[in-house]
Amino acid sequence: MAASSLRQQSVLLRDYEKEILPTDQLPLKDLRPILFGLFGEVGSVMATIKKLHREETAYSGYRVAVVEELGDALWYFATLCRRLEYCLENIFAEATTGERYGHVIAAGDAPAYPISRISGAAELASLDDVLVKLGGATSKLLSVSSSGDDTERALRSFADVYLQAVQTASIPFAEIVRTNAEKARGRFLEPDFQTLPTFDAQFPEEERLPDEFEISFTQRKNGQSYLQWNGVFIGDPLTDNIGENDDYRFHDVFHLAHAAILHWSPVFRALIKQKRKSDPAYDRDQDGGRAIVVEEGLTAWVFSRAKAMEYFRDQNRVSFDLLKGVQEFVRGYEVEACPLVLWETAILEGYGVFRQLQENNGGVVIGNRRAREIGYRRLGGS
Repeated sequence: MAASSLRQQSVLLRDYEKEILPTDQLPLKDLRPILFGLFGEVGSVMATIKKLHREETAYSGYRVAVVEELGDALWYFATLCRRLEYCLENIFAEATTGERYGHVIAAGDAPAYPISRISGAAELASLDDVLVKLGGATSKLLSVSSSGDDTERALRSFADVYLQAVQTASIPFAEIVRTNAEKARGRFLEPDFQTLPTFDAQFPEEERLPDEFEISFTQRKNGQSYLQWNGVFIGDPLTDNIGENDDYRFHDVFHLAHAAILHWSPVFRALIKQKRKSDPAYDRDQDGGRAIVVEEGLTAWVFSRAKAMEYFRDQNRVSFDLLKGVQEFVRGYEVEACPLVLWETAILEGYGVFRQLQENNGGVVIGNRRAREIGYRRLGGS
């Protein structure tokens, strides 16, 4: 089933279950990672909604954060139901049949289901009471181990209170479901290169990032690193600019990884003077000074994390928290259309080449946008 099926106004929960099924990579016979994950996400939901309650309009990131946290909690709950062989759709349907729920009938979006029953708690408890109930319902799930009457009641109880939390947050449940499905698929599933954005295919060649490039990193005796493209020096010579050297002078490799794998790098565009000036809006908003600062800031932030992890040596994954931080950095810029798994590739491959530059005090970075790859060759090598 295509992901586009979830882009209707309403969402069938059975469709959501199908969409996220391939993203479930947790152990099949161990419920603990799922239960701990659910408990952690519910804690994040409670903290985020409380921030709204406490800070009101001062908490500007409230809506995005609540949609994300409620979606992540739903993902773990759906995964738990699947392991216990319960249908997510049925659990929610049974949870909303009590007297506390009111119902209205609406014309449906799905052709096969012309009538929709819309349910909601007739009277909501206070915010604090709903959050306390949500924590309690989650705690009861921590003890489930197999199917049975007690387990089914615990699942229905969680679904009931979860929906009350959604109502309290005043966010459409369909938006939470759609956003989470897209996020999960973007994080865990290999992208289809044919559908990935290129960002500059419609621009003339002189305004596009090169499909293939080789950039030489040369370190001189004074410790400065120089870049050369087609025999021409580009950019300024760099040092680490920190008391304890950490080889940050080679950090332009990360911009090259962004260019090759994500097809995005305002910094690289500026270095080779290939901004999209034929469209003033792109030149200003996507290739301008603020976009350059965003990419530089993102690069420095990821680097500070990478230092503590030996620059991702012997790692084939990037933490979800770091990727979510990346997502926040680039929100509002064209590159936010790239799935998180592509960011993960750009980070891991970029740092793989960075480590080679470290070991050899320079080298040649080779980028291929068509293959979305970045590689390395020693200076003077073939």
